[in-house]
Amino acid sequence: MGYHIVVCAGIVPDPLQTLEPVMNAGGPALKNEQMLPAILDPWAGHALFEAAHLAKQHADSKVWLASVAPKAKLQQVMMTVAQKVPFELIPIDGSSSGFTDASSAAAALATAIGAVVAIDRSGLLIFGGWESASRAAGATLQMLGERLGIADQFQGVDALTVGADGSLEILERVEGGRHQVSICTGPPAVLGWATGHLHEPPNNPQVGIANMRTVMPVLQKATPASIAMAGAFSRVAVPSQRRETRVVKDLSPDAIAQEIVEWIRQ
Repeated sequence: MGYHIVVCAGIVPDPLQTLEPVMNAGGPALKNEQMLPAILDPWAGHALFEAAHLAKQHADSKVWLASVAPKAKLQQVMMTVAQKVPFELIPIDGSSSGFTDASSAAAALATAIGAVVAIDRSGLLIFGGWESASRAAGATLQMLGERLGIADQFQGVDALTVGADGSLEILERVEGGRHQVSICTGPPAVLGWATGHLHEPPNNPQVGIANMRTVMPVLQKATPASIAMAGAFSRVAVPSQRRETRVVKDLSPDAIAQEIVEWIRQ
């Protein structure tokens, strides 16, 4: 039996742009956020490429891409992402701001995924980024798994190997720069990917054309979702730079080193 893989991927502003937080009437946001070019979240991108690789290896497998973002941003990003790997889009028309609540995002994703009747729960794998360039709470995938009733969850995944008996051998990052190997009997499971081990696939116009035939119609029918803010914010600002400089002449290297040590201890 093949796998039904749902990749949960956020849309984030291009990190090459200047990101300046501001307070709007509706809460915190980024200055000129609607004008900023968007990209697929880099961690979610790793998960998408791993999902496509796994689906290619096993017959009757299929990949879905679920994303909570404004329709205009989704359409912009899909023009590029659709050329990478085959998938079907599950669009959710909602805020992709980094100030939104992880629980609300997980609830919207769970509702949208549950509404896709073609997804077989017995072969379901939920992929996503272990971290995120926007909602870096590290909690959205876990909450999504709980809402879908999936108890087997793995975070910080670097590699996934399918055994001859259908079991999943998962290489996870743990503290101290080490890895642990976990064995899961099979789907359903939730995997939060770190970096994986695959390079970014080259653009394939034929794959892009095939994907966009389904992407554009479902984008027009994207389900609107109200994503709550993550608590209350009194102000938002870029962290201020702190620099303390003294100009001292004729100080010995030992004295400089001792002063640095005392400063670190403080």
